[in-house]
Amino acid sequence: MVAYSFHAMFANQVEQKIKNHTLRADRARHARVGEPVQLYTAMRTRQCRKLVAIDPICVEVANATLEIDPAYSRILASVRIDGHRLNAIEIEKFAWSDGFGMQDRSARLAMGEYWLEQQGEGRSEAFLWGGVLIRWEHQA
Repeated sequence: MVAYSFHAMFANQVEQKIKNHTLRADRARHARVGEPVQLYTAMRTRQCRKLVAIDPICVEVANATLEIDPAYSRILASVRIDGHRLNAIEIEKFAWSDGFGMQDRSARLAMGEYWLEQQGEGRSEAFLWGGVLIRWEHQA
């Protein structure tokens, strides 16, 4: 079983079962399709807590890439899931489902700004991130 920890800004969406996927960097072991995943916030701290009582089941693990061009308003310029490049409408929907639709602006812009802040701040060239998308479904 694999555990994932979420930033505080996403914890409520995971708890309410609104957010059902996560993007993660490559590592030795990610969830595998068919196995349960444990979802936490603030892992490795005293504030650690499990976000859902019944562990959801992993239903997809896919290669993912994000590209953000700081020269182009910090917007999420490109998203690829298992090689499929999402169009502009699909990127907005993806960013919304990834937890960035709760703000008063474009989810695509909010996600681009977040990723630059977390992973690529200070870059003047385009920022390309690669990792995996892990998607889960909650049990009835």
